[in-house]
Amino acid sequence: MAAPFQFPIRIYWEDTDAGGIVFYANYLKFFERARTEWLRSLGLGQQQLREQTGGMFVVTEARLRYLAPARLDDQLWVTAQLQQQGRVGLTLVQQALLVPPPLSDQAPTLLSEGTVRIGWVDAASFRPTRIPSTILEKIS
Repeated sequence: MAAPFQFPIRIYWEDTDAGGIVFYANYLKFFERARTEWLRSLGLGQQQLREQTGGMFVVTEARLRYLAPARLDDQLWVTAQLQQQGRVGLTLVQQALLVPPPLSDQAPTLLSEGTVRIGWVDAASFRPTRIPSTILEKIS
């Protein structure tokens, strides 16, 4: 299995709740950004895919587990790694990791992890359809 794709995220005021920690739903946004950038890194921009194939990926299931909070100004690495590939969908494992301070010998701290299933649908009807082989070749 390939190494996970990593995408940096900085925590801003808008990401936090009244308690000063990242609002739980924002991890879904962070995971979405990492998946989008993972696809882009493979030459698969989502708007381009829709225009060229008439299809698009949509989230069909998400399971998240929260282990520790992120706070204002924290630097995170948000990962995306293909776990399973099917004919009409993909399952990705994702993590949000707190990056340790510079010159620290600490390992990154796992804050949240989950699995997200994305399905391929016809953009006009939203009906599930097979992922084009050209896309599967780039993802594999």
